[in-house]
Amino acid sequence: MRRRLTGMAVASTLRLVVMGTGPFAVPMFRALLGSRHAVAALVTRPSHAAAGRRPAPNPMREVAESAGIPVLDPENVNDEASVAAIERLGAELFIVCDYGQILSPRLLAVAPLGGINLHGSLLPRHRGAAPVQWAILEGDPISGVSLIHMTPALDAGAVIVARASPIYPGDSAVDLERILSELGVDATLEAIDRIQASASLAADGERPTVGIPQDASKATRAPRLKKTDGVVDWSQPAARIERMRRALEPWPRTTAFLYREGQPPMRLVLEELAIVPEPPAGSGGLGPASGQASAVGEILAADAAGIVVACGQGSFLAIRRLVPEGRRSMSAAEFLRGHPILPGMRFTLPSQG
Repeated sequence: MRRRLTGMAVASTLRLVVMGTGPFAVPMFRALLGSRHAVAALVTRPSHAAAGRRPAPNPMREVAESAGIPVLDPENVNDEASVAAIERLGAELFIVCDYGQILSPRLLAVAPLGGINLHGSLLPRHRGAAPVQWAILEGDPISGVSLIHMTPALDAGAVIVARASPIYPGDSAVDLERILSELGVDATLEAIDRIQASASLAADGERPTVGIPQDASKATRAPRLKKTDGVVDWSQPAARIERMRRALEPWPRTTAFLYREGQPPMRLVLEELAIVPEPPAGSGGLGPASGQASAVGEILAADAAGIVVACGQGSFLAIRRLVPEGRRSMSAAEFLRGHPILPGMRFTLPSQG
C-alpha cells in the first residue's frame, strides 16, 4: 500500500524502490543500501538465456541478493500485475538507472514523490540508451551525469542535479562509464535530499517541484547501438574512426573487412588505432601511383609499426592491434607475418568488392 507522506517522514527516511539492470547503476545502488534510506526492493530485467547458454550477467540482481533485498523481474513493468506488485511495496520514491524499460504514467503515480533517473550524460545532450558511447563518438570534450524527474517522455524531465567530468584522449566507453557511475553516487544522494527538502514545503497531497527544465531545442539522441554500428566506413575521417574504436568497447566493437583479390573479405576486429598526421613515405608500392590521391580504405603502408589506411577528408589511420576472425588478439607485426599485405589489398565495406 502507498505510504502517506508526513513532515516527519520527509525529513528523515524515505522508502525507495530501485530499478536497474546494468553495471552503471551498481555504485549508486550500493550507496543507497548503505544510506539512511530504506530500499524496499530491486526491480530489474528478467534473465533470459539462449539454448545451451547461461543467462547474461545481471550485476544489480547479484548485489540485491547478497544484501537480502527482494527482487522483482517482470517482463513488462507496466502491466497491471506488475504495477500492483510494486504498489504493495509502499515506495515513496523510485530511483531508476540503466533499467531498460520506460515507466508508464500509471506506474510513476504509484510513488507519492514519483521517480528520478540517473542518466549518463549532461542532459539534454544524448537522450537515449547509449549516452556514454555517443559522447565519445561525437568527440565531446566533457560528459557527466544528470538526475532528472521522470516523465513519460524519454529523458526529458527537469534536471535536479548535474555533475560534469572531462573526457580524456584515449578514454574508452568502459573507462568513461566507470568514472560516471561513481560520479552518480553523490549526485543521486543530493537529488534525494533536494526532493525531501522540497516535499517538506509542498502543500498536502502535492508533489514537490524541484529542478531546471531542459531546453528541448538542444536535445540530441543517443539510440541503442546495433551490431552494424561497429562496421568501419572508411570515408569517415580518421579521428571519427579512432573515437569509434574507443566508444564501441566492449560491444559491438569495431570491425573492418580486408579485401583480397580472388578471396572472400577477411573480417578483422580493430583493437588499437592511431591517427597518422601525414601519408607514409616509401610505401613499397602499396600506395597510389605518384601524383594520384589515395582512395579511402586503401592500404598505404604495412610494417611492424602498423597498417596505415587512407580515410576520409585526406586523413590516415594506423592499425596497431587487431583480431582476425576466429583467432586471438595480435599486433600488426604478428598479423603481417602470417598475412602479408600485397598491392591492391584494401579495406572495404562488406557489400563492396
